[in-house]
Amino acid sequence: MTDGILGKAATMEIPIHGNGEAGQLPEDDGLEQDLQQVMVSGPNLNETSIVSGGYGGSGDGLIPTGKSFSCAGRGVGGEPQRCLMYLRETGVRELGPLGSGRHPSHSATPAGPGDEVARGIAGEKFDIVKKWGINTYKCTKQLLSERFGRGSRTVDLELELQIELLRETKRKYESVLQLGRALTAHLYSLLQTQHALGDAFADLSQKSPELQEEFGYNAETQKLLCKNGETLLGAVNFFVSSINTLVTKTMEDTLMTVKQYEAARLEYDAYRTDLEELSLGPRDAGTRGRLESAQATFQAHRDKYEKLRGDVAIKLKFLEENKIKVMHKQLLLFHNAVSAYFAGNQKQLEQTLQQFNIKLRPPGAEKPSWLEEQ
Repeated sequence: MTDGILGKAATMEIPIHGNGEAGQLPEDDGLEQDLQQVMVSGPNLNETSIVSGGYGGSGDGLIPTGKSFSCAGRGVGGEPQRCLMYLRETGVRELGPLGSGRHPSHSATPAGPGDEVARGIAGEKFDIVKKWGINTYKCTKQLLSERFGRGSRTVDLELELQIELLRETKRKYESVLQLGRALTAHLYSLLQTQHALGDAFADLSQKSPELQEEFGYNAETQKLLCKNGETLLGAVNFFVSSINTLVTKTMEDTLMTVKQYEAARLEYDAYRTDLEELSLGPRDAGTRGRLESAQATFQAHRDKYEKLRGDVAIKLKFLEENKIKVMHKQLLLFHNAVSAYFAGNQKQLEQTLQQFNIKLRPPGAEKPSWLEEQ
């Protein structure tokens, strides 16, 4: 019904007099009755739209509404004049200027100090992400160029040879470490077997009077082997622990510096290539500024690359010296302990542990604290 009333009102012809003034609308009793009925119950704006621009206007003036609106529900009586005045007021206040086709804009509140700090932090994070994205793009481009043979890379032949030798040495020492752990496990199993066998011989010597002497000899031999085996196991454990420290800490620390050096080398080559491309381009005001910025960035990455190259060279030198010192001591310990054990020389085996300051823990004893190990 509301659509019919609005349609009827929109299609009315307004007569124009010769003086240019609009004449009064002809009275329409049906329209007035329908309007009164609508004002009492209230039009449902969910099913209507406010049309701006008059009849035949474009669809840009349509203002859709999202809620039901009733004059009666807002304390306004059913008189058409009062309700029309109310619609004009609420149209300006709630829906914005009628016919404008826009929703009312809220007044901007001034930003407080907290908002400015938040915007500053967000700006800093955006700059960090932006720099990271640009750097990742350049490095990926340089890496792909090197892989496909289209780009050049900076190579220090002597340093690269030392790095490759370190990686190969680490792989071999890891193999020795794995074999040393396997030997420790086998020795421990052997000790458990010998200990059980010695107890069995001792028990049989008590229960077999005719073989008491023979069982007694074997029981004593197994106990002696267990004691020497525990000494050998302590020496092998010390050997394995030292190899593990050398491989997983000392060598790994040097290889971490090598990885940083390789990443710095890739960044250096990426920005060097970028600078070379800009240098070959046209020289204008914009390019000159970009060229100066690229030159400064290239110099910063070059300094970083040179510093890390020096760090890698120093660490490789100290690693080689430390490796020779540690392995000389550990190999001598391993040789003396194994030789004394299989020769049955208990005294030499004990002297070997004293020489390298190795203290054996009794079975079931707790591990000493780090203060006691100092």
